[in-house]
Formats: sequence, C-alpha cells, structure tokens
Amino acid sequence: MEIAKQVSNPRLIYSFIRTVFPEVKSQLQDWEHRASHCPDQVLADQAIASIRHKEFHCLGGSIYALYPGVRTKEVIEFVVAYQTISDYLDNLVDALEIHDELAYGQLHLAMTEALDANAKCSDYYAYYPYHEDGGYLKALVQTCQRRVQDLPSYPTIKGSMLELAELYAMLQTTKHLQPSVREEKMLRWLNQLLSNYPGLSPWELAAATGSTLGIFYLFALAYSPDLTESDVKQAKNAYFPWIAGLHILLDYFIDLEEDRETSQLNFVEYYPSPREREERLKHFVEVSYLQIRGLNYPKFHEAIVQGLMAMYLSDPKGSSQECTQVTQRLIRAGGIKVKILYSICKRLRGKGML
Repeated sequence: MEIAKQVSNPRLIYSFIRTVFPEVKSQLQDWEHRASHCPDQVLADQAIASIRHKEFHCLGGSIYALYPGVRTKEVIEFVVAYQTISDYLDNLVDALEIHDELAYGQLHLAMTEALDANAKCSDYYAYYPYHEDGGYLKALVQTCQRRVQDLPSYPTIKGSMLELAELYAMLQTTKHLQPSVREEKMLRWLNQLLSNYPGLSPWELAAATGSTLGIFYLFALAYSPDLTESDVKQAKNAYFPWIAGLHILLDYFIDLEEDRETSQLNFVEYYPSPREREERLKHFVEVSYLQIRGLNYPKFHEAIVQGLMAMYLSDPKGSSQECTQVTQRLIRAGGIKVKILYSICKRLRGKGML
C-alpha cells in the first residue's frame, strides 16, 4: 500500500493517473460500447453523452481505489458503474425537458437497488416516455450488486449506504421538477431533516445529498472485516454533510454563471451575498478538515478535500468573472498542497487528461 502512504503528496496524482485512470477509461469505453446498442436512440444518446461529458466524475471517485486494504480493480468497477448510473439518470431528468416526479422516482430506484445485493431490478422506465435500453441500466445495477455482495463488511455498511442513496434519489426527483413547484417541494423535504444538522441552510443540506463520495468511502471501508457500527457512523458523519457538501457546493460555485443563463437551480445562488458565499465555502473546508481527524488514514481524506478544491477550481469556469477572485482566495486559504494540486490539474486539463 505504498501509494496510500504517500496519499497526501502531490506525486500521488501522477501515480493515480498511471494506475487508476487507464482502468477507469477502459471500463467507461466498455459501458459506452454497450450504451451504443440501446434500441431507443434517445436513451443511447443520453447514455453516451453522460459518459463522454462526465468522465471526470468516475475518474475522481476512483481515488478510493487507493484506500488501504481494498482490491483496486473491484473498487474501480463499482465506482464506474455506480457513478455512471448517477450521471445517466441525471441526463434523463435534466436534458430532455421532461418534468414528471413519478418517472423520476422510478428511475432513481436504480440508485438504491444497486446497493442492495438482494434486490430485484424494477422496471425503471415504467413512467418514462422512453423505455428500450437493451438492458443497459439493469446491467449497471447488477454490476454494483455483485461488488457490494462480496464486501467483507457489507452488512455493516449497507444501511448507511442506502440512506445516502435515498437522499440522493430524493434530491434528483425534486430538483428537476418545474421551476414553479420545485423549490416548495424541496424545502418541505429538507426542513424535515434540518434539525439533525444545526447551522446548515436547507440549500447546503441539499448540496450534501447530491454527492456520491460518502457511498464510495463506505464501500472502500467495508473491505475491513472488523468494521464496527461505530466506525461506520463516524465515517458517515465526516462525509455527510461536510465533505459531501463541499464537493457539490464547489460544483455549483463554478457553474454559477452558466446556471443563471440557463435558469437552472443553483444552491450557491441562495447565499445572500458574495462575501457570505465565500465564507461558507471556507467553513465547509475547515469543518471537513476537523472531521477528518477522527478517521483512519486522515492524510488520505485530507488529499480528498485538497483534490476536490484543486479539481473544481481549476475548471475554466472557476476563472469566470463571477468566480475568479473567490477561486484565488480559496486556493490561497487551502495552503501549499492545494496550490500545487491546482497547478497539476491545470496542466492535466491543458493536455485533455482531466
């Protein structure tokens, strides 16, 4: 596990690229080939687009393939399949201007059933206007089911993984509804949860529900045969809402101008001022670091936080007129390792590798 020991070192990025990136890209090519054979061309197009345009989600999530004690290729297989489900469904509820809460909920059963080794696959397209995918979504779900079933501590992490997946599914089901109803429905749902997360706004909590990182960490953690309920609770509380919230808030932060132009819901837009927006992003970074201290291999998780900042803020959208000053201040606040990782990510983007 030499890589894991060096995880806080920026050189890890190069090891990550050499050992993990090729396998991720290979598996995504296989799924894209399968997607190209969907009988319904609309579904085929959305499946292919989700892979080609959101590849970096699978690349980033596969960092957990370097967590100590895991079987690297199995983690990559799970992360790629599960994240591809997420990205594909996101396209189906976002790109086609279909606003049907029942259809959204049915589609997102795939997110929870993928984590339940004993679940039978539902008819995910039952209420959706397009149906024939040639078994594509079912194959993704069953790939995840096979991987979770083999985890030594699967029974210990199953409940927490499903809880995070259910929150994700609810977010996707409500936030893509018609603008006239989505905010009210989301607030009604979020306000039922807020008492468990004092100090968070509804939209910060919503952001946290939109991340798959907690699920990926729990998956990696479950390779330990001695995992306890206490270990799982501590891991989940560190990632949700803090690291997960930082993940999605950064994503929405760099999308501010784009989402404003296209009238898309953006959780960062709800901050009353640019100053508060910046301060809350910094707060999520600070609390994430505090939460990490209680986890095994804290340097690994520090690298996750540093990598999130570097990856998202190095996106060209992070240098937009809306974002550029805050981006630079966040990088400075992150310290020397974030600065180095940011520079590396910029170079990788320039070479088309990220």
